[in-house]
Amino acid sequence: MEHAFPCGNTALDFVGTLKARRNPGPRETLTAPTGLASWYREAGVVAGSEVSCGAADIPKAVSVREAIYTLVFARLNELPYDEHAAAILNAAARFPAAVPQLVPDGHRIEATADQALSAVARDAIAVLGGSDAELLKECGRPECTQVYLDRSRGGRREWCAMETCGNKMKAKAYRARKKDQTRPVPARP
Repeated sequence: MEHAFPCGNTALDFVGTLKARRNPGPRETLTAPTGLASWYREAGVVAGSEVSCGAADIPKAVSVREAIYTLVFARLNELPYDEHAAAILNAAARFPAAVPQLVPDGHRIEATADQALSAVARDAIAVLGGSDAELLKECGRPECTQVYLDRSRGGRREWCAMETCGNKMKAKAYRARKKDQTRPVPARP
């Protein structure tokens, strides 16, 4: 698997295709049509078939991804609703849906690049416009900007994924505690 899906939500995982967006050198993963097609396949937007993505599909996908992040960020930080970002998202969602089909060994989902992007946009609209919007959080690791839905008991989840950011943050805290324990305690006069 080439891509990570820590959120359990297609639209929010799509936001994560730009890694560490606030760092001086964020890492873009949607750099080629094959990478975008791979993301759609691995995310389950298409199944049992390939989506044909071209060079023109990359800027469209990045535009929708950034619109989703803009709207999520505004929601998380109680900023005004961004009309431009919403217009981009709504325009992408207007394309026809991907076509699921029953086949002898399960199912197949066929989609054009615009249909696949529409599925992502529709998922974002469902999250941002529904009750799940109250569950939105951004990862607590400063280098990570992944957003997710916190469905944990008590709403106390801190990281996008324990396997990655959670482990890094816990290891960092452990090293800091160990470092403090090894410092000599100054003698009192």
